[in-house]
Amino acid sequence: MSLQIIEAQTGENPVATILIMHGLGADGRDFVPIAEQLDLSGVGPVRFLFPSAPHLPVTINGGYSMPAWYDILGADLVSRQDEAGMRQTRTSIEEIIANEKSRGMAANRIVLAGFSQGGAMALMIGLRHAERLAGIADLSGYLPLAEKTAGDASPANQDVPIFMAHGSRDGVVALPRATASRDALTTLGYPVEWHEYPMEHSVCPQEVGDLEQWLLRVLA
Repeated sequence: MSLQIIEAQTGENPVATILIMHGLGADGRDFVPIAEQLDLSGVGPVRFLFPSAPHLPVTINGGYSMPAWYDILGADLVSRQDEAGMRQTRTSIEEIIANEKSRGMAANRIVLAGFSQGGAMALMIGLRHAERLAGIADLSGYLPLAEKTAGDASPANQDVPIFMAHGSRDGVVALPRATASRDALTTLGYPVEWHEYPMEHSVCPQEVGDLEQWLLRVLA
């Protein structure tokens, strides 16, 4: 299924692409203002892609239909997971990545990023991508299908830089869920840069600054 995508460039002939997936119930517009705060001029012109998730009935919200990358079946996020929905989203995002490559952007100049459910998908897709990416950024998310990661992961991305940021007061994706994800990734040998902030399920200015510095490094 082809997704609606908002595209923005900081200049002509971009040298990198950053694909950002929004959280549950939002859409592609959600992270445009945050992307506009990033000063990546040290890298050169950058293309941002903001896809919008399709509307799905979400079990944890009483079956109400809203933009979602996959169904949320329980509050703990991991005892029951919508693997089929995740894999369908992966197919859609992989199509966007393939299109970027057809436009001349090498895989190692592409960053996958996301917030909450979108951050979970960035990890799920990025670790399985067949070619080395520039990096994966997970903001207030978690590692889905954690027990399948080792078997599904692509050797090409075994050393891909991972940025994880989370609020200590997050009431949606509880901090222990995020730290367990971080620990699972580091146990598998992934280089994770971890940041924790005194905030709820949101994004703070310090986090945007830390993300900017990380992006400048992985896209240098």
